[in-house]
Amino acid sequence: MTYKASNGLEIEVIVNRKNNKNIYFRVKEDLKLYVNAPMFLSSNSILKLIKENETDILKMYEKMEDRCRDDDKFWYLGKKYYIEVKEDADEVTFDDKYVYTPSLKELDKFYQDKVVEIFTKEVDIAKKCFASLPEFTLKFRKMRTRWGVCNVTKKTVTLNTELLKKEVELLDYVIVHELCHFFEGNHSKNFWALVGQAYPNYKEARKRLRY
Repeated sequence: MTYKASNGLEIEVIVNRKNNKNIYFRVKEDLKLYVNAPMFLSSNSILKLIKENETDILKMYEKMEDRCRDDDKFWYLGKKYYIEVKEDADEVTFDDKYVYTPSLKELDKFYQDKVVEIFTKEVDIAKKCFASLPEFTLKFRKMRTRWGVCNVTKKTVTLNTELLKKEVELLDYVIVHELCHFFEGNHSKNFWALVGQAYPNYKEARKRLRY
C-alpha cells in the first residue's frame, strides 16, 4: 500500500505482521517504509498510526534519502563533489561542484595516488616540528575505528586513507598525534603537551574528528 504524506510525498509501505504488541517503523535504502505490526492490526489502522507518526517518519525518510545520495558523491579534502563519468575524459578534473572522471576505477586510482602524494608531503612537513624522530616507515590503509596508528616497536606510522576526505588541517593533526607517540607511548599530560607544541588547536581537531 501507499501512504501520501502531508507534503505530497508518496511512500510505499511494506507491512510485516508479527506476534508483537507494538508497531515499528523503518525506512530502508530502497526508500520504502517497512512496518512491523501486530498480527491482526488492519491496514486502515496502520495508515492512521503512520499519519500520527508522520513527522518522525519523514525525518527517517530524509535521512535515508541523503545517505543514498551520498553514494553518488566524492569527498576530497573536506569538500563533497558530484561524480560525473565522462568516458572521453583523459584524467580526473574538478570544478566547484563536480568531479569528472573517465571511469569509477580511474577515480579510485586517483584517490589512492593522492593519498600517497598528499600524506607523504604532510608527513614531511610535520617532521620539522620534532628534533629527534626515529626513522620510520609510512603506511596507508583504510581503517574503521582509527585515524592513525603508531607502532613504536616496528617503527611504522599507518594513516587511515579516509583522511583524504577531510580538511588538510585534520590530516595534519592526526600525523602530529601519531608522531608524538614515538616520544610518549600513552595519552598522558606530557603527551598532550607535546601535541600542543606542534599543533596548538588539537582540541578543536579532536572534536571535529571525534578522535
